[in-house]
Amino acid sequence: MGILSQLSIIHLLWSAMVFCQYEDYDFEDEYNEEPDHQHPYYFNSNTQAEVPRFPFPVECARECFCPPAFPLSMYCDHRELKTIPNIPSHVQQLYLQNNYIEAVPTGPFTNVTFLREINLNHNKIKSHMIDHGVFAKLSNLVQLHLQRNELEEFPFPLPSSLERLLLGFNKISRLSGNALEGLPNITMLDLCNNFLDDSVLKGKPFSNMKNLMQLNLCNNKLQTMPPDLPSSLMYLSLENNSISYIPENYFKRLPNLIALRMSHNHLQNIPHTTFNLPNLLELNLGHNKLKQVFYIPRSLQHLYIEDNDIEIINVTLMCPSIDPMNTNQLTYIRADKNKLTIPISTYAFFCFPHIRTIYYGEQNVNANKSTQLRIPVFRRFLTPEEYEEAEDNHETHDHETEEDHEAEDNYFHPYFQ
Repeated sequence: MGILSQLSIIHLLWSAMVFCQYEDYDFEDEYNEEPDHQHPYYFNSNTQAEVPRFPFPVECARECFCPPAFPLSMYCDHRELKTIPNIPSHVQQLYLQNNYIEAVPTGPFTNVTFLREINLNHNKIKSHMIDHGVFAKLSNLVQLHLQRNELEEFPFPLPSSLERLLLGFNKISRLSGNALEGLPNITMLDLCNNFLDDSVLKGKPFSNMKNLMQLNLCNNKLQTMPPDLPSSLMYLSLENNSISYIPENYFKRLPNLIALRMSHNHLQNIPHTTFNLPNLLELNLGHNKLKQVFYIPRSLQHLYIEDNDIEIINVTLMCPSIDPMNTNQLTYIRADKNKLTIPISTYAFFCFPHIRTIYYGEQNVNANKSTQLRIPVFRRFLTPEEYEEAEDNHETHDHETEEDHEAEDNYFHPYFQ
């Protein structure tokens, strides 16, 4: 029995030693390293797969859930919360969406050191209920989601570490002069579905955002193109505004643009070479008042010009010359709800050898009724190699409807995310 008692004492001492070792665990050693700047860091549910399991229960607010498999995340969403609970110091991802939170006070963030992502979407937060500097103190914050709240102005100040800021579906009508200063790392800014007009952008608030790649300004009150956008921009969303004119040479400052969405505006006449961009893949100008087509850059793959006033698709304007060594990459055109009476000229298939689908759908030739061309959908026969690739991708082409083409419009996510 004496030997067993001694062994029990030794075991207890060893256990205490191990527990103390973990109690003094320094999160900074492992989780405060500099990120790899070669690739943008975007959070997703798999980012914690490499995080080792903690050998003891981590601290968690009683209103929330902290799964053992993801010890750096705290889930407080969909819990009818009216206030933000106190946040443990080790938390890196905080999910508070779909609650009834009205204010963002400093208190709950007092001990926070490593927080990198906050999701406050779908709450009732007003601008004056956000404590001044509450976000600016979070020096490691990379993503901030504040969509679908009741913000009247741009939150300020914000930490310079921020990379993605989502403020869509609010009531923002004001941008203070220095609201976007000190944000050198922003790559994605979403301001869709707010009350921004031209006067708000007169101060050229985006001009110094040298790393901005995606800007969403859809569903606002803009009547002119936003001034002085940074040359780093790759995705620009301006749908559902009241823009009627694109200045000639406007896009020369945006050589990296990949996708441009300007559907549901008031565009009528577009300078011929407006979209002469070397990297443009998607161009959406549907639901405007265009009367004729324009030059198509060789890189473009998807073109949307539905619901305009186009009576004929002039291929010569779209493709003034053919270069066998540098062919046009256009594969898809959507041209329904225009005023076309004949299909596109067969010359188009020399200019655009990769074209696979032209969707004519119904045309608005007469004011009182819509008509269909003889062939509502043109689809080029695929080569054996293309057919094999299509089969691998499970593509089906048997039933063509307008709904099919609405779905195909989502070549990029509506918010390009």
